Amino acid sequence: MKKKDLGINTICTHIGELEDHKYKGAISPLYMSTSYAFEDVEHKRYPRYFNTPNQEALSIKIAALEHAEAAMIFGSGMAAVSTGVLAFLSSGDHIVLQNMLYGGTYNLVTTQFEKMGISYSFTDGLQAKDFEDKIQKNTKVIYIETPSNPLLTITDLKAISDLASKYDLISIIDNTFASPVNQNPIDFGIDVVIHSATKYMGGHSDICAGAIATSKELMEPIFKLAINLGGSLSDYTVWLLERSIKTMGIRVKAQNENAGHLANYLEKHELVKKVYYPGLKTHKDHELAKKQMRGFGGMMSFELDENIDAREFRKALKFIKSSMSLAGIESTVLAPAQTSHGLLSPEERKKQGIADGLIRFSLGIEDKEDLIADIEQALKEVSKNQLAINTP
Repeated sequence: MKKKDLGINTICTHIGELEDHKYKGAISPLYMSTSYAFEDVEHKRYPRYFNTPNQEALSIKIAALEHAEAAMIFGSGMAAVSTGVLAFLSSGDHIVLQNMLYGGTYNLVTTQFEKMGISYSFTDGLQAKDFEDKIQKNTKVIYIETPSNPLLTITDLKAISDLASKYDLISIIDNTFASPVNQNPIDFGIDVVIHSATKYMGGHSDICAGAIATSKELMEPIFKLAINLGGSLSDYTVWLLERSIKTMGIRVKAQNENAGHLANYLEKHELVKKVYYPGLKTHKDHELAKKQMRGFGGMMSFELDENIDAREFRKALKFIKSSMSLAGIESTVLAPAQTSHGLLSPEERKKQGIADGLIRFSLGIEDKEDLIADIEQALKEVSKNQLAINTP
């Protein structure tokens, strides 16, 4: 049976496994060596060359999940972003990026690219025309992120792919928020897919990693840069990441279901001003999301009523954690203005539509009734305290 004919959970569980020939164990053995023979061997292996047994095996699994020919794993999501983008850019080149991006990516571009002689333009919107308007004679790359962090905007994958083909550009996407369970950009013609594998691939808030999936041809320049930048991952973490991906399909499905339920609940709540979730029919990109996503994801953002202190609300939650990351099995909230987009200036955040009181909500796998109860008690507590403060 071909990989493309297998279901997502089967790919997560079995593709890219290493077989334990000696003891017949049920899981991949872990090869911790950092030194391998160089004489009379088919492949010369070295961790920084991304080709240890565990690194190679996991790359096969990630490639299969993203319908790609090849994949590589990195020490962090930003290691994957920086390597994946810079592999196709040189001094004198230009890149077009969408105007809503993860703060770390935005900071990389705005603080480092000019030093390298690379120019860049951010779009004014997310339509294909917004990207085309920014293309210059020296443009080499179009970079997108959909759904975006933290406002869950949706960019048209097919339109961007067609535009990149028209101008002979490399199209790159950060697919972290969707995960391969919900979206496969390569199926729409996108060239390079990047993940913070810390998130849904890791899924347990205990792994830091990144991943790139693409064609064998485009992986060549990525690999050549990667071995010089040195962003490889330890084999123990690689082994843990493979373990985690085995359950990604069922975890993400549960997170999708929780997010859809909580988004509808929050949208109807009198103390919630705005909910950003592509699964809502009221979301401006809902129809587009339906066309290119199998599920709407476990991420959302929302703004509370002006009379509710967002910080006090987060502190009042009992088991929904205030946490820096996302996509774990536990539900978490954070303030993008203080964390993921804290490196942006207040003016830059305002331009992206990120309010200081915006709350990003990563849904875990808890029972939805318990999540709602936690939110209700927190809102009740903060409302009571606010009333006491305002009462003469």
